[in-house]
Amino acid sequence: MTTAALTPSQATGRFGEFTVIDVRSPGEYAAGHLPGAHNIPLHRLAEAADTLKAVAGRTPLLVVCASGARSAKGCARLAAVGIEATTLEGGTAAWAAAGHEVERPAGARAVWPMDRQVRLAAGTLVVAGFLAGLAWPPAHWLSAAVGAGLVFSGVTNTCGMAVLLAKLPHNRPVNGTVSLQQTLQRLAN
Repeated sequence: MTTAALTPSQATGRFGEFTVIDVRSPGEYAAGHLPGAHNIPLHRLAEAADTLKAVAGRTPLLVVCASGARSAKGCARLAAVGIEATTLEGGTAAWAAAGHEVERPAGARAVWPMDRQVRLAAGTLVVAGFLAGLAWPPAHWLSAAVGAGLVFSGVTNTCGMAVLLAKLPHNRPVNGTVSLQQTLQRLAN
C-alpha cells in the first residue's frame, strides 16, 4: 500500500470528503489546526488503530502535521496495519500559506513545530558539549552522543528526542483540550 499525498489546493476541493487526523503534539495542535481536525499524536496512532480502521471504512482519512513529514510517517504506520490514508503535502504550514482557514482556539499559544524544537535542543547540546570539552575533554562525548543519536534517528526514521520534548509542559494539552479517549469516542460515532 503506497501513501497518497494531496497538495493544499487539491485537498481544498475534496476537504468535505475527509476525516482529518492531526498527528502533531497537543500543544502544536492547539496553536492552530485544519478545521474539524482530530488530534491523535503520532506516537499514539497504534492506540487509535481500531477506531481509525472503522472511520476509514466510512470516509477517507487525511493525515496532517506541521510540514508533512510526520503525517507521511503516520500514513506509513497506518498502511502497515491495513488502513488507507492520505497525507497533506507541506502540512498545516502549507495549508495556511495557501490562505486556507486554520482554527485557533481563543487563548491558544504558539508552539514551535517539533522538528524545530529538536534542532534547537540537539544544536544546544552539541555546542554545550564542545564548549565544556574545552575545559574538561571528556565532555566532548556529549556532542558525540547527540551526533550518534541524530544518525540513529535518520537511519531508523524515529526520534527519541522528539518523544522526550513532547512531554515538556509547553507541548502538553492545554486546559480544555479533548483527550485521546474523547477524540476516539467522537470518531467512533
